[in-house]
Amino acid sequence: MYQRIVSDSQPNLLLPGYSFNAYLVAGLTPIVTDGPLDFFIDRPNGMKGYILNLTIKGQGQIFDGENAFYCNPGDMLLFQPKEAHYYGRSPNSDCWYHRWIYFRPRAYWADWLEWYSQTNRVGRLTLPTEALQEEFEQLFTSIEQTHQSGRRLSEELSMNLLERLLLRCIEEDPQSPQKIMDPRIIEACQYMTSNLSDDVRIEDIANHVCLSPSRLAHLFREQVGINMLRWREDQRVIRAKLLLQTTQESIASVGRIVGYDDQLYFSRVFRKRVGVSPSDFRRRNMELTTYPDTENPMPAEITL
Repeated sequence: MYQRIVSDSQPNLLLPGYSFNAYLVAGLTPIVTDGPLDFFIDRPNGMKGYILNLTIKGQGQIFDGENAFYCNPGDMLLFQPKEAHYYGRSPNSDCWYHRWIYFRPRAYWADWLEWYSQTNRVGRLTLPTEALQEEFEQLFTSIEQTHQSGRRLSEELSMNLLERLLLRCIEEDPQSPQKIMDPRIIEACQYMTSNLSDDVRIEDIANHVCLSPSRLAHLFREQVGINMLRWREDQRVIRAKLLLQTTQESIASVGRIVGYDDQLYFSRVFRKRVGVSPSDFRRRNMELTTYPDTENPMPAEITL
């Protein structure tokens, strides 16, 4: 039986027990034969977020048996949430160095995360030239360094770099059928995300992206699928869930951070969207994190 480890019990993200309750975590896993990281990751139920993986040296093996495939320098993988993980150093290689990014996406990234080329539901992209491999590795490195920099806006800046990386993946995949979202709509989403706690008017957003309010509203619904107010409320609830999972802020404080000064109104919105109150959501998450699930065992979330 696997046991979920309390999130604060182990701060090293390359060792068992590290909890990935964050929007973004990035790193490098250097696996060598018989080294301390030379084992296979086995998560039958996957993880809550997405994982991007770039092989930079050696060879990795993904899955086993008839489902097995291998990744070499320049190969990128995208693991979807809750999909099985099973990977490690290939027995054909003496090492596997791979950069990775674990993240929970912004809502408007959805189309960029449905990669056309997949094997067993793992997205695959091969970067054919050394120049492209160097460019993408530098993006991975910049995301990691920015996130760890401790700057006031390090999380937002690293998420913006990740957005660029995802767009470059779509751009370099010759089989990708996706139409890239209008950059003005992307900018509108970023503007609302950066000002979640403010009561920003549609007129303010339209002025920011140089569109009329009516044209912006039409384009937004056409490309995102819902209206702007509904989308902003979705983002507020997503951010509130993360704060409830990863901080000790009071319910009222969480509500204010995401734009609801009235705690009762915040609780009503949260319950309507999530199905439970903010306090019940926090309590259930703490119980899931602290105690093993005997009926549906989950692996400890460990090195990527």
